[in-house]
Amino acid sequence: MENSPTSALSGLMDKGKFFFKGLVIFGIALLLWVPTLFILEIVRERELRQQQASADINQKWAGPQKVTSPVIAVPYKIGGNMIYLMPDKADVSTRVATETRRRGIYEVPVYRSSINISGSFAPADMASAGVEDSLLDWDRALLILPVKDALRGIREDIRLQWGDETLTLLPQYDGADFLKDAYYVRLPLSQDKMHSLHQFNLQFNLNGSGELLFASAARDTRIKMESGWKDPSFQGSMLPETREVGDSGFVANWKFLNRNTPQVWINRSYSLEPLTVGTVFMLPVDGYDKTRRAVKYALLCIILTFVAFLLIELVYKRSLLLVHYGLAGLALVLFYTLLLSVSEYTGFNWAYCIAGVATIALVTWYTGGILKSARISLFICLVLTAVYGYIFSIIQLQDFSLLMGSIGLFIALAIVMYFSRRLQQ
Repeated sequence: MENSPTSALSGLMDKGKFFFKGLVIFGIALLLWVPTLFILEIVRERELRQQQASADINQKWAGPQKVTSPVIAVPYKIGGNMIYLMPDKADVSTRVATETRRRGIYEVPVYRSSINISGSFAPADMASAGVEDSLLDWDRALLILPVKDALRGIREDIRLQWGDETLTLLPQYDGADFLKDAYYVRLPLSQDKMHSLHQFNLQFNLNGSGELLFASAARDTRIKMESGWKDPSFQGSMLPETREVGDSGFVANWKFLNRNTPQVWINRSYSLEPLTVGTVFMLPVDGYDKTRRAVKYALLCIILTFVAFLLIELVYKRSLLLVHYGLAGLALVLFYTLLLSVSEYTGFNWAYCIAGVATIALVTWYTGGILKSARISLFICLVLTAVYGYIFSIIQLQDFSLLMGSIGLFIALAIVMYFSRRLQQ
């Protein structure tokens, strides 16, 4: 028997009310999305505090270090210029011991390094720079060792073995840009001696934090770094030629030739950044970045959950009030503050698990208590578990986040379209 006009009109009104309720719920989801923008500000504030704690420890211990291979500086009698001689070879060997310092809830890694730099200066080719040997003041020749944060990082004398002589370097040489705040020592040189090969060896201990880099102006450079640090991040213009990373630490070796700076040059600066390599010693703290990315999916999480509620109303003929949607949405928003606060103590993965379980349990208990149905409670629990698991996968697989997001949204839309067919009945 066909439906009467009255029943058809009643069904049409019911569908209109359902559609209007859907629009209102979407508006509630947008309103709940606004507080997540403030959560992003909290993430930035906590990240800034971590950076301030790191800077405070670095100021009292020593900051990131960059060691440049030694250079010989010789005064030129014309124009008050300086002639700079680069080493022919430089072999750097360093052993780095790390430890962790705390400032409040934040941990900052610092290190003590033992550094050995050996090498040689080949006979100087002054003609290539247009310099006359007779105009050089060899009696005032200096060997200069640039170290970025030497005054705080070096707490013992630096010993130089120059041929058969042992010399002690002095602090605070102030010369060309990349030679500022360097250590220096007067060399026993003469015009005749610079036409022969000179071997040198430097040994010293250097404290620092964050990173340890080496810049070499030598023609031929070899660098070896060993440490018990399990999670190195190799930095600089090139990756190590060989490296071994394991539970006991790492060993890395670099080898390269200098093709950017001449071996002899007059009173100017060359950038050694293309010849800088090293390692960053940082704790793998990515909680703030991952929390920030998780918050960006907050609106998606809220909408998918509300769609599940609407499907419950549609399929099971149960009614939820707008206040029920609002309170459940607030629980979804508080998930992110719980995630942020717990991640500072446990790390992101465990914090996500704890916050996710707590939020899912709360919303499941709340909706189950309202609808008085264990079957519906289980459905909500499965939906929320799928949503949070899906978002966690996107965050972990950063390179495939777009692919995962597209597939997930397509599946969610297909499910909604399937159940929405009941609106035709």
